Amino acid sequence: MDDRQLESVIKQISTRQRGILGQEESRRTAVLVPLIRNERGEWSILFEKRASTLRSQAGEICFPGGHIEPSDHNEWEAARRETSEELALDPDKIVYAGDLDILVLSSSLLIYPYVGFVHTKISGLTPNPDEVEEVFAVSLQTLLGTIPDRFDIDLRFEPGEDFPYHLIANGRNYKWRHGKLPEYFYEADGYIIWGLTARILMHFLQFFRKQ
Repeated sequence: MDDRQLESVIKQISTRQRGILGQEESRRTAVLVPLIRNERGEWSILFEKRASTLRSQAGEICFPGGHIEPSDHNEWEAARRETSEELALDPDKIVYAGDLDILVLSSSLLIYPYVGFVHTKISGLTPNPDEVEEVFAVSLQTLLGTIPDRFDIDLRFEPGEDFPYHLIANGRNYKWRHGKLPEYFYEADGYIIWGLTARILMHFLQFFRKQ
């Protein structure tokens, strides 16, 4: 390799926008943390209860969102489109507020969370019954006053039978790393919010605590 080739590669690296390694092979989804005023005029977060007929995570509490499609110009547009489809809501009533940190999962899933304002009344929403069984809102005051319970899940690596142990130092005696994944549970207004939704919710609420 000559100097010109190396200079060209270094220029590409120095001028590109940093991404996430392996994101091309990952499933990418976008979700919205929707801010809405409840019936008492209090700022609240809107949640969905997934339809019991869904194949995965049926009946669980979540934020609106879904997979990023090739037709979406960016991650925010995907979050707004999915919210609009799930809640049967005019996209113009969903207004961007800001980005939250990208959530990277070991299962090759990237989640792009956003915060946005939903300019409508909760009573006026008619969610898609194929995806959403129920919508409800919990006031920010209630959520900020709720301390989530934490439970840790052990994470272990289990190589397959065809794993090439002969190619690594110490072979079958290799010391694989073990870790723990924290799971948080919010109990608010009779609902249980946990999993990825709870992690994103906690991340958002931390901005209030920093003040």
